Amino acid sequence: MVKATHEASHRLFQDHPEALAPVFEALGLPPPSKDDFDELSPDATEIRPMERRVDTVLRFAPDMGENFVLALESQTKKDPDKARSWAYYVAYLCAKYDLPVVLVAVCRDRATAEWAAGPFESGVASWPTQTTRPIVLGPRTVPEMTDEATVAQRPALAVLSAIVHSESRRAPAILEAVARGLLSFEPDVTRYWFELVEVALESTPTRENWRKLMQNAVTYFPGHRTLFEEKYLEGKAEGEARGEARGEARGVLRVLEVRDLVITDAVRERIVTCSDLTLLNDWLDRAGTVERAEDLFSTGPGSPAAEQTPQDRQPRS
Repeated sequence: MVKATHEASHRLFQDHPEALAPVFEALGLPPPSKDDFDELSPDATEIRPMERRVDTVLRFAPDMGENFVLALESQTKKDPDKARSWAYYVAYLCAKYDLPVVLVAVCRDRATAEWAAGPFESGVASWPTQTTRPIVLGPRTVPEMTDEATVAQRPALAVLSAIVHSESRRAPAILEAVARGLLSFEPDVTRYWFELVEVALESTPTRENWRKLMQNAVTYFPGHRTLFEEKYLEGKAEGEARGEARGEARGVLRVLEVRDLVITDAVRERIVTCSDLTLLNDWLDRAGTVERAEDLFSTGPGSPAAEQTPQDRQPRS
C-alpha cells in the first residue's frame, strides 16, 4: 500500500520539480525550471509477478545542456531490501532510456537520511561491480524555511522543508513560517499547498500542529481525512440538511396556500428560515388543521414548538 508520504512526495516533484533545487546544487547545476522536465513511467517491472515501481521518475531535458533521468524515492526508515531495489532501478532506467540516472532519496529522519546516502555496493572482495550513491534530500541538505517572504517566493521548496524537517526541534517554527508564507497566495493555491503538507506529515504530532494552522477549504486529496476534507464533508452534510429543511418549509407554505390562509411576511420568513426538521415536521402536520397561519407557532403540552426559541413560546395574540 502506498503511504501518504510517498503520494505527497510524488505529487510535489511531479507538479513542482523546482523543489529539486538542492539536488541541482549538489550536481553543480543552476536551479531547474519546471519546463525542463517530463514525467516518465515509474514502472520498472520486467518479469511478473515481481512488481517494481519507483515513486517518481522525471526526465530533465533542458534546451541546452545534458539530459538525464531523476528517480525519486521517499524513504521513512532503513531498508536493506530497498537498497538492492535502488540498484535495480538505476540500471533498468539507464538501459531503458539510454540516459544517465540520478537517484534521489527523500528522508525526514536524520538517521535514515545518513543511511540512504550509501554508498551501496555490489561486488566481490575489493572489486565493486556496481555502486549506488543516492543524493539525499533530508534534514542536512534541505534548508530550514523560517522566513515567510522566502516561502512565498519558493513555495515548493518550502513545502519540502516542512516535510523533511517535520521531526526536528525546529519543526514548529518552520511550520509557522511556511503557513504564513503560503497564505500570501490565492485561497485555492494556499489550500492545495496546505493539504499537500498535511498528507505528507501523516499521523504524527507535527501533523496535528499543522492542522491548527489550516483554514477551511475544499479537498485536493480525497480519502486521507485531512482537516480540509473533514470540513468539506461537514459542510456537505450541513448543506444536505439545509436542503431538506427548505423542502419541509415549502411543504408547510404550500399547505397553508392551498387552504387559502393568509400568510404574512413575518410568518413566511419564520418558516423559510427555520432549520429544525423536527419543528418543521410539526408545523407541516398542523398546517392542515390550524385556523390561522400564526397558529402554527402556538404552544401546547407536548408540542415540539414548546421546546423551541423564546419567540416560539410567545402566546398567540
